[in-house]
Amino acid sequence: MKTQLDNSLRFHQDALNLQAYRQQVLASNIANADTPNFKARDVDFRSALQGALAGANNGVGLATTRPGHIDGNAGGPTGGLKYRAESQSAVDGNTVNMDVERAAFAENAVHYEASITFINGMLRSMQSAITGQ
Repeated sequence: MKTQLDNSLRFHQDALNLQAYRQQVLASNIANADTPNFKARDVDFRSALQGALAGANNGVGLATTRPGHIDGNAGGPTGGLKYRAESQSAVDGNTVNMDVERAAFAENAVHYEASITFINGMLRSMQSAITGQ
């Protein structure tokens, strides 16, 4: 039973971490909407989640030569990070489309909130099963 619970919670934890990372990437795109030659990026959520569940290290690791060195993989999963397809050319080379970015940002926020709601419901049902109420 513990393994099944751990696996379920690990899946949701990985999904929440990826959704939070995607929110940062989308916010960066929005913040750089007026930066010349900035290329919009997005997370391929499906491949990044599959990599996280498989335990693959999708980030670029830093070499650590001493036990006290900080792990260099704390920046976020980059395996699913791709450049967004350009839908409209800009004179300055920027590929950020604010309508697309805002829609993706709002959609990701809804998915994040839904994941948290699902986890809360799962934990409530576990608690009621344990307490018998």
